[in-house]
Amino acid sequence: MACTTTEQAKLSDKDVAMEWANMTLFITRYTPSNSPTFASRAFGYIGLTMYESIVPGFEESNSMNGQLKGLESLPKIDPSKDYNWALSLNAGQSEILKKIYVQTSDENIQKIDSLEQVVFNQFQQGIDNETVLRSVAFGKSVANTIFEWSKTDGGHRGYLHNFDKTMVHPDRPGSWKPPLFAQSFSHHPLHPHWGENRTFASMNETIADPQIIPYDTTPGSPYYKQFENVYTKDLELTQLEKEAAIWWGDDPDVSFTPPGHSYYFATLALDGHDSTMIECAQVFAQVGMAVADAFINCWKWKYQFFTERPNTFIPKYIDEEWESFWPDPPFPSFPSGHAIQAAAAATILEHNFGKEFTFIDRAHEGRERDELKETDFVIRSFDTFWEAAQETADSRFYGGIHTQLDNEVGLEKGIEIAKNVYALEWKKADEK
Repeated sequence: MACTTTEQAKLSDKDVAMEWANMTLFITRYTPSNSPTFASRAFGYIGLTMYESIVPGFEESNSMNGQLKGLESLPKIDPSKDYNWALSLNAGQSEILKKIYVQTSDENIQKIDSLEQVVFNQFQQGIDNETVLRSVAFGKSVANTIFEWSKTDGGHRGYLHNFDKTMVHPDRPGSWKPPLFAQSFSHHPLHPHWGENRTFASMNETIADPQIIPYDTTPGSPYYKQFENVYTKDLELTQLEKEAAIWWGDDPDVSFTPPGHSYYFATLALDGHDSTMIECAQVFAQVGMAVADAFINCWKWKYQFFTERPNTFIPKYIDEEWESFWPDPPFPSFPSGHAIQAAAAATILEHNFGKEFTFIDRAHEGRERDELKETDFVIRSFDTFWEAAQETADSRFYGGIHTQLDNEVGLEKGIEIAKNVYALEWKKADEK
């Protein structure tokens, strides 16, 4: 995916928001050492910055200032002065992208600067210079304030310490073990302290822990059946299920990550809807914050329960030669990160656009066939956002890396997390 804006294209206010969302996906995809955890956090702050850089210009909408933990000193506008909100959004997105992804390449920085210049050149026309400078300064000030706040959440520059080599792994029956068939060379789990990070919505800090099935290797026990179901499904995988399994892999080395897939869905929903700039910004903020909070909670539970994956249990108790269709990621199993973030995003999108929404997912269109798996990347079509979330979760079961319980709990908790995000006071009371 690449940003295709040219100086010849006449952009609307909505287009500016959409171009920056697409640029965010591009930078996420092409920045090294990324991970689903760090990317989810980035989408949260980048989406929030888009919203806060323009919200003072829309009387029906509320700022998140004072509603999010520790965010209490966002810049204020001078109500007696004029602002151009497209210029403000433009400046803010450029600033926050370069701050959050400070490790990205010089070439990518040039792409960010180029988009900023294209938008600036168009929207500064016909406006007095003081208004132009005021609008740009406000957007950058919002971005810098949010960035400074982000540095206190526990995940700042998390890509510098993806794996904690000093972590002592819990050694109990059913605990996670480094996989032999894996997505990563590391034998240390990814971001074991991510669950300690500050959430965006304070209510997402106090969600009740999910229930897990007690460890029991006895054939026929509920625990055993969870893994037996994975094994049985692997033996009868259809080609359609294999296509789903590889489509939703979203490996950060070759894609915009699982939370990026959700942010991409927000662009599809907005493209198919007659939305204003503030509506776009609100959707990106809500989706970004929801997937960020989903990963924080998911990682908290992953390391609290530290559960094994099928590639550990099945070879030991069911079939010693078994290997999953998809390689294991480098972290514990319960609950599923794919499921929880997909459910959070789908819930936000349903809240904004309704349950029925037909769309086509072209995220991996054109990717070369996976010859090892003898499977092509086939574009997906959906009639609801939830259908996509369900397939996201199911794909991990098809891949043999998650049990059905991992997915069920992930979907359930993702809904709860998203509801806490859209329950914030986004609109003035008389506009609800």
